[in-house]
Amino acid sequence: MTDPRISPDNTARGDQRTVRIGTRGSPLALVQARQIAASLEVSSGGALRGEIVPFTTTGDQLTTERLINSGGKGLFTRELDAALDRDEVDITVHSLKDVPAVLPEGQIFAAFPQREDPREGFLSPHADKLADLPKGAKVGTASLRRESQTLALRPDVEIVTFRGNVATRMRKLEDGLADATYLAMAGLTRLGMAHLATPIPMESMLPSAGQGIIGVVMRDDGDAEVRAALGGLDHAETRAAATAERAFLAALDGSCRTPIAAHLFNRGEEWELIGEVLALDGRQRWRADGTCRKEASQAQLAALGRDVAADIRAAAGGVLPAFVDEW
Repeated sequence: MTDPRISPDNTARGDQRTVRIGTRGSPLALVQARQIAASLEVSSGGALRGEIVPFTTTGDQLTTERLINSGGKGLFTRELDAALDRDEVDITVHSLKDVPAVLPEGQIFAAFPQREDPREGFLSPHADKLADLPKGAKVGTASLRRESQTLALRPDVEIVTFRGNVATRMRKLEDGLADATYLAMAGLTRLGMAHLATPIPMESMLPSAGQGIIGVVMRDDGDAEVRAALGGLDHAETRAAATAERAFLAALDGSCRTPIAAHLFNRGEEWELIGEVLALDGRQRWRADGTCRKEASQAQLAALGRDVAADIRAAAGGVLPAFVDEW
């Protein structure tokens, strides 16, 4: 049955129907939303056309402080969640690492397209890698995870708060506000700017849970044709990673109140999930891993995430250091 909220009269040409795609208005978010719009049209055989509906989120309005100081994880999704609930948009597109561990009631992940490069990228006009920076160099980041991981490797550097989109951070580097910073390789790649950064091996810096993954969300009672078309965008390996990594995150308090990282690795015959939690100063690190067979169900992948989280909690003596949300 056709959902009346996506009217057949709302067409681009002929009987093509328009699907309203909610997204942040940042350059990267718009690139990701346009990618979903193009893929949706192909998957639907041309029956559906995506219309981009940009939003300025609370997180976008904060440019100088840590996001936790104004509410933490969810500041990049709150307005989009509300718009979806009010039927102002039909689907929303997110960078998965920005999405809280539990979706609002009545919303589901309809698709996880294939993951982009999950590694961190190191940017500096002075050095090719963190180890090459001089003692006392300033490293700009607003992410507690990146801060802790940096101090674990280089306790002699100074961390300065550094926020903004790619262009803003590049400008701050040029202005000398920091000697180096980090950006996700996934975002740089999608923007055609991967050449600006040096990828950091995940053995040195484990990424945020969900990094490099786009999550497409819709209402659980949403239009069946749209849901079927989004199913054509879903990538099995990426969904497996999203499931295990987000279960790990949720088990360690879904608000992510510690510097935390996780990644599901494809080891050929099995999946391996590696997760870690760090002290803010980088002097302590709790890491655990677990495996499951490649044909594991979604429930088993979620159990893997919870098991690895339980191992970390046990290693930390049952009480993890409580800092602020990881960004």
